[in-house]
Amino acid sequence: MTILTGAPLNWAVTATAGSGFLLFGYDQGVMSGLLTGAAFTRQFPEIDTTNGGNGSSSLQGTVVAIYEIGCFFGSIFCFLFGEKLGRRKCIMLGCIVLSIGAALQASANTIPQMIVGRVVAGLGNGMNTSTIPVWHAEMMKAHKRGKGLAVELAINIFGVMMAYWVDYGFSFVTSEAQFRVPLALQIVFAVVTFAGIIVLPESPRWLLAHDKHEEARHILWALEINAKSMEPSDAVVQQQMAEIQHAIYEERAAAEGSGGKRAVLKNGPQRFFHRTLLGIGSQFMQQLSGINLITYYAPVIFETSVGLSHNLSLLISGFNGVAYFLSSLIPIWLIDRLGRRKLMLFAAAGQAACMAVLAGTVSNGSTSAGYVATVMLFLFNFFFAVGLLAIPWLLPAEYAPLAIRTPAASLASASNWIFTFLVVEITPVSINNIKWRTYIYFAVFNACFLPLIYFFYPETKNLSLEQIDELFTGEKVLLHWKGSMSASEMPNEDLRAKFGEKMDVQHVDHGTLSKASL
Repeated sequence: MTILTGAPLNWAVTATAGSGFLLFGYDQGVMSGLLTGAAFTRQFPEIDTTNGGNGSSSLQGTVVAIYEIGCFFGSIFCFLFGEKLGRRKCIMLGCIVLSIGAALQASANTIPQMIVGRVVAGLGNGMNTSTIPVWHAEMMKAHKRGKGLAVELAINIFGVMMAYWVDYGFSFVTSEAQFRVPLALQIVFAVVTFAGIIVLPESPRWLLAHDKHEEARHILWALEINAKSMEPSDAVVQQQMAEIQHAIYEERAAAEGSGGKRAVLKNGPQRFFHRTLLGIGSQFMQQLSGINLITYYAPVIFETSVGLSHNLSLLISGFNGVAYFLSSLIPIWLIDRLGRRKLMLFAAAGQAACMAVLAGTVSNGSTSAGYVATVMLFLFNFFFAVGLLAIPWLLPAEYAPLAIRTPAASLASASNWIFTFLVVEITPVSINNIKWRTYIYFAVFNACFLPLIYFFYPETKNLSLEQIDELFTGEKVLLHWKGSMSASEMPNEDLRAKFGEKMDVQHVDHGTLSKASL
């Protein structure tokens, strides 16, 4: 049950999901400014790759990237146990595990302890990033789902920006607090997320899938903007209950004989495998775009590739984080107006151009070319924030039907982390060895995303999760919702015959129960 209703409940859900992703963003950005700090390199000379340092760039890449391996296994944990535990328990467990990892990192005196701390923190973050977008999407109305997820990811980038500025501020500290305090701050955000999720309800769709109908009814009622002026037994709530339960019935029938989680590999009438691959592909594209080349190593790139001083690199990285955050606000107003496909195509084209120009300017090496390279790094973040920041986290939850939503979203999240590991692991080695050519292969990757998005990714703006199911269940996958499909109706009698005893579904009217937006 819930103590909030209507708009306050909806905003509390978005704020708590955002807090979890602020923690995710802070985790991504915090190491970038610490790697070249005097106190950090003094404590860990094995990974000092600054001028005069004799540290290993490959070991540095491993220390940074091993976090993603933890995140990967956190996602796999949710794939195996997430549906049984539920959305809330997974998030709370993730916050606890992440806090333990942050404490280990902040107290580390050796590379092995730092690595263990980053793996443990990654496990917690992997649980959160697998579950939070699903929980958030299932709690939102169709016409606000994209906006809600865009707000969540904008807060994520606020976390990245905050990490850059915290690193810059502590760069003037000469003691070990220079890196220990920024690492310990992760715990604060984990506590805030944990506190929020304790007082907020479970996903009504998860509750219905586990036969907890009265709890689901109460939460669906509470999520209505005008909840105080209606009863939980209102026809609107009954209609939502019936539609969700009908989707569960069809998905279970389609998954029959597939053995639970193995249903994601089944490609029958519901196209479970196809939809799972689309979610994995969106995360694959996000990481191979090269965004974490910049997020994790911005100060290193400004120093090594562009040739700026250490302090100026940290300062420019901070302003880059501000610009990144401001850019991430744009899709809040566009994602449910222009749709997912247009924004993704816009981003991929812009990112390809930025990486191509970046390769040319870094290869030139002149001061003026360095200025242009700096502008390209800012522009790349703009394109990414508009089209490939929020949407790859939204699509796995939207495309996957309820029967496989948790395992499919977990696999998509695992895909994100394993490719993030790849990018973060090879970046310092690549920049040291092939230098400006590093940016060429990211330009090629982004150009290849254009036909993938155009030909394979359906548009989901303003569609309920149950309507999205219909895009995948015909003779072929539909890339756009057709107006004639809104006339598709389901007789009340059929619904009552299937679900009346369990749900006490009442008449909504004397005609039919249309599949309207939730």
